[in-house]
Amino acid sequence: MSRIFRSLPPRGTRLAIAFSGGLDTRCAVAWLAEQGLEVHAYTADLAQPDEASPADIPAIALDHGARAARLVDCRDALVREGLVAIQCGAFHLAVGGRKYFNTTPLGRAVTTTAIVRAMVDDDVHVFGDGSTHKGNDIQRFYRYGILVDPALRIYKPWLDGAFVRAFGGRTEMSQYLERIGKPYKTGVEKAYSTDANLLGATHEAKDLERLDTGMRIVEPIMGVAFWRPEVAIAAEEVTVGFAQGRPTTLNGRRFESLLELFVEANRIGGRHGLGMSDQIENRVIDAKSRGIYEAPAMALLHLAYERLLSAIHNENTLDLYATLGRRLGRLLYEGKWYDPEACLLKDGLTRWVAPSVTGEVTLELRRGDDYTIVATRAQHMSYGPDKLSMERVEEPAFTPEDRIGALELQNLSVGDNRDLLLHPLASLRQVAPGGGDPLPRLLGVDDGRPRALGGEDDLID
Repeated sequence: MSRIFRSLPPRGTRLAIAFSGGLDTRCAVAWLAEQGLEVHAYTADLAQPDEASPADIPAIALDHGARAARLVDCRDALVREGLVAIQCGAFHLAVGGRKYFNTTPLGRAVTTTAIVRAMVDDDVHVFGDGSTHKGNDIQRFYRYGILVDPALRIYKPWLDGAFVRAFGGRTEMSQYLERIGKPYKTGVEKAYSTDANLLGATHEAKDLERLDTGMRIVEPIMGVAFWRPEVAIAAEEVTVGFAQGRPTTLNGRRFESLLELFVEANRIGGRHGLGMSDQIENRVIDAKSRGIYEAPAMALLHLAYERLLSAIHNENTLDLYATLGRRLGRLLYEGKWYDPEACLLKDGLTRWVAPSVTGEVTLELRRGDDYTIVATRAQHMSYGPDKLSMERVEEPAFTPEDRIGALELQNLSVGDNRDLLLHPLASLRQVAPGGGDPLPRLLGVDDGRPRALGGEDDLID
């Protein structure tokens, strides 16, 4: 039996809606109640910067016909998962070094699991949300939902042909609410859509779908438009302190909770427009989309964390952190943050890499991602200035004679590699078919004329 209702569930069905209070979910709640369903609305409090008071939203659902409405506090869980992502480097998208911090995937992981747990408590086992068939969220909500409640069934209004025919767009939705006496006051419509939580904001769709339209059309909601010359941004020094992989202080100030620290880190990074990026990404259906992202706190904490990592851990550990973190980032993006393979990666990176990260990093923040690292201090570091100092030291870690021996040991591998490279090429008569030394041809040089390997001259005779 399919878990997904392709049309309305039977009248009287207890159905949950993830309720944001926007035009589309207001319309959905009113219409579903009108069709005879018992609607339960759940609103996630993610400290979203585009909402003045999430606590006021459930009352709107009740006013539009919901039988019950609840606010689900997700703030602590959100910053907890955000910190795990930082500790693991779970970010797979980057352009020119500017990363997307997977803030929407983290939000969906936290929101869905929290709402569906609340639904189970209320004995509600049919779930709906506002995701569409073209996006990533439809998969994320689905996977996290049935992970929490194996009896869960799904009804999504935007997959129901009857709903889509009734409400083809925002105009029809507004007209419907006007008709039932619940008019929705819309402001000036933006040239893009926005989704946000405490960790970051996502701007996409509409004009941003065109690649000849840039970040400059976006009005940031978590910081400043640093690209505008008229926006005054003063340079600022900030010191970020970590203890055993957890951020603990900002400019020496300690906080009552991780949530409060993230809020302050957002303020600091936001004053400079830190953490904004423009990404082209592969959605889970293997088609590309484009988004503009904000994440000031994630960027600030990630920057300080990776600086400490580079001073504390050796190269092999850093290589695994980078490669495994990138893989974990993609799993998070696909809605698999709690799958066994993701738990395996998170456990290794948070248990064996993060706990060694204790120290402070001082940065000078300027505009956007323009910054200078001023100082790095750590309880323990693999880095030591005397190890490779160009000045005389009393007790050097090794001597010139030691280095000569180390170089001589390279003879074995270099010689073996040279023979291995030349043997198959010579056997195929690709290298110097006329005889002579094959090395110049292997290196792409023939009679003093550089050329690339694999060209027409390298075809087998």
